[in-house]
Amino acid sequence: MNQPQNLTTSQDGNAVTVIGLGPMGRAMTRTLLAAGHRVTVWNRTAARADGVVEDGATLAATPGEAVAESGLVLVSLTDYQAMYDILGGATGPLAGRTLVNLSSDTPERTREAAAWAAGHGAAFLTGGVMVPAPMVGTEAAYVYYSGPGEVMRTHQAALAALGTPRYLGEDPGLAQLMYQAQLTVFLTTLSGLMHATAMLGAAGMKAREVLPELLSTADSTGDILRAGEDSPGAALDAGEHPGDLSTVTMMGATADHIVEASRSLGLDLALPLAVRTHYRRAIDDGHGGDNWTRIIDGIRAPRRPDRAT
Repeated sequence: MNQPQNLTTSQDGNAVTVIGLGPMGRAMTRTLLAAGHRVTVWNRTAARADGVVEDGATLAATPGEAVAESGLVLVSLTDYQAMYDILGGATGPLAGRTLVNLSSDTPERTREAAAWAAGHGAAFLTGGVMVPAPMVGTEAAYVYYSGPGEVMRTHQAALAALGTPRYLGEDPGLAQLMYQAQLTVFLTTLSGLMHATAMLGAAGMKAREVLPELLSTADSTGDILRAGEDSPGAALDAGEHPGDLSTVTMMGATADHIVEASRSLGLDLALPLAVRTHYRRAIDDGHGGDNWTRIIDGIRAPRRPDRAT
């Protein structure tokens, strides 16, 4: 295995390399520079580095040179395959470095990447940035991490510049799983907002009129779900679904009405049909009198296509 090309600079705890200069990579670079770090960058399209170079970053000529400059290497790319495409020909300098991949992919691919990095002598942390690029480095920013605890502790101070680190454990797949779970809530909410806007738009109402109303519902959802619970989720963990406030049957009827209204308006039915399926499955399984949270059973154990209702 090749030795690091620049051991002196790689041991500089103030040095950080950023691979990938999309909006997130550029935001991280500027945040690290503002925190006093010496930042080396590389991007496939070199012109994207112009702004951060003006701010004080150093543009490396090759990925290998970028990796060799720092002990801490942050990767911000489209997916994990992009990391292999870029660093696959520059694995020698990885030895002795810590690779922190902040790209989105599946938990299993994340675990495979951790093994790949270890095979080249590098430590590996998975990261999931939970704010958009303009919020990186602000008090509202936070980032999920998983991987070796000792490695996390070593680099926590530098990583904290990006946002509050939330460490989930040793399994490199955990941060990616949490990231995807959070985005499940986010993307589903966005689709719901657009579907609702289209429903009202069919009646001639403008988005600027209805979105404030719809957003108030989105904002209050968390408060509604937390109301009356000392520990939200405790009943789910205990397998308890008391139907004293709302039931699967009640919520399922609402889901039916949303499908019917959407169909009458000529809208796409993919989202409302998917939601209705959750409630119909729970009712078919005899849980109509339980709380709506009972739909999690069908999500955890989906029926095979030939048994789907």
